[in-house]
Amino acid sequence: MSPAAHRLVQACAGLSVLAAAHAAVNTALLRRPPLAPRAVDRRVTVVVPARDEADQIEGCLAALLDQRGVPGLRVVVVDDGSTDGTPDRVPVDPRVQVRTARPPGPGWLGKPNACAQGAAAAGDADLLVFLDADVRLMPDAIASAVAVLDDAGLDLVSPWPRQLTGTAAERLVQPLQQWLWATLLPLRPAERSPRPSLAAANGQFLVVRRAAYERAGGHTAVRGEVLEDIALLRAVKAAGGRGVVVDGSTLATCRMYDGWPAVRDGYTKSLWSALGGHPAASAGAAVALGAVWVLPPLAALTGSRAGLVGYAAGVLNRAVVAAGTGGRVWPDALAHPVSVALLDLLVARSLRAHRRGELTWRGRTLTVPR
Repeated sequence: MSPAAHRLVQACAGLSVLAAAHAAVNTALLRRPPLAPRAVDRRVTVVVPARDEADQIEGCLAALLDQRGVPGLRVVVVDDGSTDGTPDRVPVDPRVQVRTARPPGPGWLGKPNACAQGAAAAGDADLLVFLDADVRLMPDAIASAVAVLDDAGLDLVSPWPRQLTGTAAERLVQPLQQWLWATLLPLRPAERSPRPSLAAANGQFLVVRRAAYERAGGHTAVRGEVLEDIALLRAVKAAGGRGVVVDGSTLATCRMYDGWPAVRDGYTKSLWSALGGHPAASAGAAVALGAVWVLPPLAALTGSRAGLVGYAAGVLNRAVVAAGTGGRVWPDALAHPVSVALLDLLVARSLRAHRRGELTWRGRTLTVPR
């Protein structure tokens, strides 16, 4: 190994060590729900956007309607052009209404359009919850999330569900979602900062004060965003609100994708913007991730001690985040360099699809700026 290459490996290994330390601090500071939340004394409306969710909607709503400590609970299921009979699977309950979404207008993407119409049907709700159909809530999930919102004086919280994985592809890629924000985002400063870069959210389960939502412009303000969850948090911050991701591993579970084709297509849709909000930023971030968490392990294979230190720090980093967010720790953490390398390949695929105008999701072409 040349002296220049050795210095590069040393620098990347040093960054891996610092990142592991930061992740440990972040995991310790991560806001967590109370064990015994108090009852919610305000009106809560849960918006469930659903497009071809016939296999998911009954399980989602059964868990949702079983919530404790939310006497003012109402649910709006927004059928977003389903062709599989999703509305027919919605149980009859006085707390539940089903709305058929109007097709997205110019400049609108499907999910923001459905969420906006669901929020408009929320009546006099004080709190809005946005919930994906593949999420399963624990009985105290909403009351606990609202307790975190109130106790921390926040306007939006995004409880990150425990991500369920089955196949090897899912186990390699899915944990990187929480690993990225736990490693790179300074959580407590992010609560207060209006900077767009200091935002992480997950639209699978998101709780926001109605007043803050409306000040931010609601989903109208993020109508063309593929990652409408992060964009909504940024809009809330820009309007003077505060919000952050919180631990939701004891509140909800979600199997986001089932198998490699679903993982591949799902991340192709969004990774072009996920790592920096812009294709160029995402490309640069992917290169940096590969340098810090793939290069040292490769060097370790040639006998580099610095590379071995970098690899060990990356494994520890991944293990700490997994343990703190309800993920699988071993042996998955040992494959962390493979996970990051696979993520970089998915970023490249997403950037290519974005450049060619080939982004699609659930039968819709995603018209996004290039």
